[in-house]
Amino acid sequence: MSPSDTESLKWQADADRPRRFDLRAALGPIADVLVFLVATALGLALGPAHLVSFCVATLVYYLFKARSEATLGGRTLGATLHGQLLAVGLFALFLRGGVLALITQVWGWPVPLAILIAVAVTMGITLPGYGLVLASPAWKVGGGTRWRVIAIGIVVCAFALRLIYLAQVELLPEETYYWSYGQHLDLSYLDHPPMVAWLIRLGTALCGNTEFGVRLGALCCSMMSAFFIYRLTRNLFGEASALVALVLMQVLPFYFLSGMLMTPDAPLMAAWAATLCFLERALVAGRSSSWWAVGVCLGLGLVSKYTISLLVPAMVVFVILDAPSRRWLWRWEPYAALLVALVIFSPVIIWNAQHEWASFAFQTSRRLAERPRFSLHRLILSVLILLTPTGLLTLLASPYVRGSKAVAHTNGNAARDTVRRWRFIRAATLVPLTVFTLFSLRHEVKIDWTGGLWLAAVPALAFAILSLGEKAASGWRSLLHSAWAPTAAVLLLSYAGGLHYLVLGIPGLHYSRHIELAPVGWRDFSRQIDAVAQSVRETTGTRPLIVGMDRYAIAASLTFYSPDQAQAIREISSGHLFGQRGLMYERWFPAAQQDGRTLLLVGWDARDVANAIVSPYVQRMDAVGEGTLTRQGTPIRHFYYRVAYGYHSVPSTEPPPGP
Repeated sequence: MSPSDTESLKWQADADRPRRFDLRAALGPIADVLVFLVATALGLALGPAHLVSFCVATLVYYLFKARSEATLGGRTLGATLHGQLLAVGLFALFLRGGVLALITQVWGWPVPLAILIAVAVTMGITLPGYGLVLASPAWKVGGGTRWRVIAIGIVVCAFALRLIYLAQVELLPEETYYWSYGQHLDLSYLDHPPMVAWLIRLGTALCGNTEFGVRLGALCCSMMSAFFIYRLTRNLFGEASALVALVLMQVLPFYFLSGMLMTPDAPLMAAWAATLCFLERALVAGRSSSWWAVGVCLGLGLVSKYTISLLVPAMVVFVILDAPSRRWLWRWEPYAALLVALVIFSPVIIWNAQHEWASFAFQTSRRLAERPRFSLHRLILSVLILLTPTGLLTLLASPYVRGSKAVAHTNGNAARDTVRRWRFIRAATLVPLTVFTLFSLRHEVKIDWTGGLWLAAVPALAFAILSLGEKAASGWRSLLHSAWAPTAAVLLLSYAGGLHYLVLGIPGLHYSRHIELAPVGWRDFSRQIDAVAQSVRETTGTRPLIVGMDRYAIAASLTFYSPDQAQAIREISSGHLFGQRGLMYERWFPAAQQDGRTLLLVGWDARDVANAIVSPYVQRMDAVGEGTLTRQGTPIRHFYYRVAYGYHSVPSTEPPPGP
């Protein structure tokens, strides 16, 4: 009997063994609740209190339960065991912190009830997690008797992490800007197509103008992306690879975050994954009926973000290189699919025709006209971030790079099918990647632009991970396969820890002053600016137009977090009133229509409201005021504001009298 068979029998025997109440297992939760209640009664804040009580409970569990269970299971109390226990414990800690904050700060339930629920959630993670650790000497991605259980656990944990923190982490400025799209519904917008606005409007109609309502669409899109990548991988490489691909969609950075942040990338990933899945059915499997689904998904992708259009030349290249697929050049179905996509995309075309093709120009000629900037190194760095170093090395070691002949040596038909599958994946990734590579030689390439093209590489990556885990694998191949378990654990813990930091904080780690990147102060910022605006209204008799002195971040975030969102939508604009670029704010608040108004200017630096910028556009100004953002009593950063009177959109050459 093989070692794996013995381990499987032992696992089954453990599962069939009658379970009796174990007092040692109950000591930890009891200690958790008691220590938390005492800590909060002594005045300790929610975050530190739950950290202290969890650490005490974990220590109790380790001393009275874990060590003896490990000894009985034949595990050595070494670094590997303790590292695995620590990983499970940290994830439970960060997730239960989100549960506590959700129950107390969002739902408003009493703290004693909240800790009981949080402890129950903790046990739901730690008990099965510790059980797997104590029973299994090694964690392997794609292999082992417990792999399916671990994979399902990773998927559930990643989903729960998003779901619990969706409503608590403050929106990024980009998200509030796209929420503003939804408050000015249109056929399209200057910098993006309208899908993100439509999804946000639907989510907020269902759940209100809250963080959860804004991000609900992203969560749904992430599930769709994972589903279609699972199907695509199963069609190409089988069920085992599909399960690995499903896990990769939960742990790879871009796909985890795009499933939580409501940006155009969220619907783009869903549409891109679906288009790939149906393209494979049409081109590789030869199903003509799939072309209709291709047209619908491609159209939905085009109204999400223009970059999905790169799949069209990618598939043209595939059809040219793939002899069996060339017949589609003479069939009507692919052209009907393109027509369907264009019909779905037609609102964007109509909007551009009505606005001097502004959006198309914004994404093409304007970018090409920018000052030349070599950014190939940034593109390479983005690959390392999106796929992780482990993922990139695994992909380089796979048949994706080494050639189809590495896996196509069985018989003629099987070889041809294998070659076609790898050709499809390479075309779907390398053609868009070539476009971005050429573009990066003279222009900036942003990290999120290439997220879609790597969706086609996920099946190849999943297949490669399984190949590296084969029994014959040894040396560096075995080492690379072994690196996937800690890579997945570190990634999930990073997301969980980062979300916990944004909501409850982490002792000893101060909040970043750049709240546009780490959103932890927008609520306080909006509250203070609203108070200043009220003061100006009491003094002048009219409420000022609040102007965020940047493109959109300050204006959009102040609007979303305003105590009166309906009023803020009409009364907060951007720095385009002073000659800066304001994107859609230039159309929502035409400068000429603001003539004569009193303005409350807001910026992160005193220079943002300096005389040289403001004075040509106003009659007079008050002195510069300064405020401080705080979170949990700790200062984050300063901001500056200034009241300006008598705005005129045409700048004058004479400075106005100042205070």
